[in-house]
Amino acid sequence: MKILIPPSEGKAKVQPSEVLFKDTNFKFAEYTQQIVDYLGLIEMEDLTSVYGTSQEKAIMFHRQNQDVFNSKCVQAIERYTGVVYNHINWATLNKKSKTYMNDHIIIFSGLFGLLTPETLIPDYKLKMNVLSLKRLWGPIITEYLSKEELIFDLLPQVHRKAYKKGDNVITIDFQVVKKGKKSASEDYKSWLEAVLEVRGVKKKVDEEEDDQPKKSKTETGKQPDKVEINPDVDEGHYGKKKKK
Repeated sequence: MKILIPPSEGKAKVQPSEVLFKDTNFKFAEYTQQIVDYLGLIEMEDLTSVYGTSQEKAIMFHRQNQDVFNSKCVQAIERYTGVVYNHINWATLNKKSKTYMNDHIIIFSGLFGLLTPETLIPDYKLKMNVLSLKRLWGPIITEYLSKEELIFDLLPQVHRKAYKKGDNVITIDFQVVKKGKKSASEDYKSWLEAVLEVRGVKKKVDEEEDDQPKKSKTETGKQPDKVEINPDVDEGHYGKKKKK
């Protein structure tokens, strides 16, 4: 089972590790390199339309993107910020919950394609709906997701259009209707929390879990939920530090 979520447009300013992106075992690196190479062909006067910002900021983001392979990394879950990521609240999850989420959550990215929460990535800025990135990533993402038994798609339309949905995909839309007009609903974050809760992900810090005495089946009256980890997950697929 996989849960698809979008990246955040804003990025957290966190202290990076010493690991450079070029030194990670990122399976989609060749496609990221293609995008970086294409960015190098864009004229300076066209940068504002690519990044949707002022010329000054566009130049800054452009240089940042072109140097991603030589940039220091942090985990994707720490890089992204905003409503979804604030409510995931990664820092409060125990080790078991983090492992589960890393195996089951996929983050879409215009520059990197698919990420897990623990994928090491540098700072960057590039939306999925520019430079025909959906055409590049479409076949790659579609093929990968077709191998999954069940997928919950919580993506906004701009990312949802980046792949072809199969029979294994359940799409979830969140909307609020006010005076006949529909708008995105913040219940998005509540539904994500509900899915993770049902699947056995609990938002408790390690100390809280470790300090609690373990109750047996007879004490609780029921068997605790079992978290199943997909043995077919390829840990090198999304990128970890290379062994030297």
